Amino acid sequence: MRMRKKAWAEPFLKENADFVIEKPEIWAGHWREKLACQRLRIEIGSGKGDYFTKMAAMNPDEGWIGIEKEHNVAAVAAKKALAQPHEHMALIAQDADQLSSWFAKGELDVIHLNFSDPWPKSGYAKRRLSHARFLKQYEALLNPQGQVIMKTDNPKLFEFSLTEFSRENWQLREVSVDFRRQPHPEDAITEYEQKFMDLGQPIYRAVWQKKAI
Repeated sequence: MRMRKKAWAEPFLKENADFVIEKPEIWAGHWREKLACQRLRIEIGSGKGDYFTKMAAMNPDEGWIGIEKEHNVAAVAAKKALAQPHEHMALIAQDADQLSSWFAKGELDVIHLNFSDPWPKSGYAKRRLSHARFLKQYEALLNPQGQVIMKTDNPKLFEFSLTEFSRENWQLREVSVDFRRQPHPEDAITEYEQKFMDLGQPIYRAVWQKKAI
């Protein structure tokens, strides 16, 4: 469901241009310098920002960049992030289609895909963040040990993703069809994820590493 338009959202994003990066392409190759970090993670489709703000608080020495194209939602995420120490964080309120222009080759350590839009209609498969057209970008932007970590509540999207990564010759490092069956204190639980857990629905998770060259 699309969030109702918030009159304050656009002005808030513009007022916080130091955090909400309007031209991320100018930082390609220099994100570690900007965020004063050695390890750099991005979350594509950050929603209201629960995951990347909580994970940044849990891992204060790492750089975290949230990417969210819906400005009303991105503004909520930015407000959450700005309420905590955020010198190692940034937000990009744009469509991830432009990902390859925002980061240099090999610049990223981890890409997180959390509860991405499943785009269930077959004609929309190319819009899925685990489609081959995105995987090719991830492969270029991740360092040699770089990983993609995906969580979803959607079994069909998970099956599609496993197949797509396999076709592109990525190495499957971890896989779980009920990730929250065991406690994982190292991985933040968002409000959205908690709803599925409360309903007893499984959380699917997989970790892929770049294919060996």
